[in-house]
Amino acid sequence: MDVPMPRFPAALVEAQAAAVLTAWGMPRQAAQITAARMIEADLRGVDSHGIGMMTQYEEMHGSGYFKMSAQARVTRDDPVTATIDGDGGLGHVPSTLASDLAIEKCRAFGLAMTAVRNSNHYGAAGVYALRIAEAGYIGLSGSSVHRAAIVPTYGAEPMFGTNPLAFAAPMRREPPFVLDMATSTAAIGKIKLALLHGQPIPEGWAVDETGAPLTDPELALATRLMTPLGGSRELGSHKGYGLAAMVEILSAVLPGALATPSRGRNRASPNAKGRYDVGHFFVAIDPGRFGAEGAFDDDLEAMVAALRQSRPRASGQPVLVAGDPERAAEEERRKNGIPIPETYLRALRGVAKRAGAPYLLDEE
Repeated sequence: MDVPMPRFPAALVEAQAAAVLTAWGMPRQAAQITAARMIEADLRGVDSHGIGMMTQYEEMHGSGYFKMSAQARVTRDDPVTATIDGDGGLGHVPSTLASDLAIEKCRAFGLAMTAVRNSNHYGAAGVYALRIAEAGYIGLSGSSVHRAAIVPTYGAEPMFGTNPLAFAAPMRREPPFVLDMATSTAAIGKIKLALLHGQPIPEGWAVDETGAPLTDPELALATRLMTPLGGSRELGSHKGYGLAAMVEILSAVLPGALATPSRGRNRASPNAKGRYDVGHFFVAIDPGRFGAEGAFDDDLEAMVAALRQSRPRASGQPVLVAGDPERAAEEERRKNGIPIPETYLRALRGVAKRAGAPYLLDEE
């Protein structure tokens, strides 16, 4: 029988993340923005990209792989495009700036694209695509990843990170359609969660050096050989491999960040400046610039309704559309709190103590 996990209000979890980030030396406003993006992921059930990142961030901070005092700045600003330098810090602040710039430019011109270089992990891609959709525009976002994990189809070594890609489309009477996915068969965070919960991973997520499937999450994290989306050539892994390359081109090559396949044999190594130089991209499209007024909303809502009303394969499991599980998770978690495993609460306590930050998640 599963033991219920402790739950905490989103505001309290956000405050805990901000407290640690501030104790590490991040300016207060930047810490608040970073914590807000992290907890938005937790609320949507993307536990691998929220407060669950704090132990990894502690390790990266201790190794000097991101700059706590980073000051993101716009280095190129044109009517419908912009490039932001993340100054070697975490990616949440420059990505918030970049997505907001895309919204502003889209409002004026109907279409915009921004990109970030010299950055780091930016959290869940869907958070930024949704931010754009909530402003009334179609949003896209993707990111490179500093450490290679995806093994190309026919390959024997990792070349790309799990390179997330997100797409969100607004609707007038419904919450936005939100697709948020890794271009690997599964995200690294999913394997970490399986390890945290003591569960095996499904066959097809990861392989060993011979190409044989792994189900032990600890071994999968040690070898870090992830299959592209599809799992095998017969099931379409060449498509996932191609999508990972596409995200790398838009996220890293386009703004001048360091492309992961170009990092040398030690593919987790930082660049010459001691930073990972990760890149991200953001696109905003005004659907009102294409058809009759209101037509996009009406047609998208009709399409989504048709999908949800289509005949399910099994009773008790209706057909869903992208974003439905996350929206349900957010509704439930805003009401009942964000669940955090006891094992991770102990780890968070240690993170806070070592940072000299208050620990706020004591159970009542």
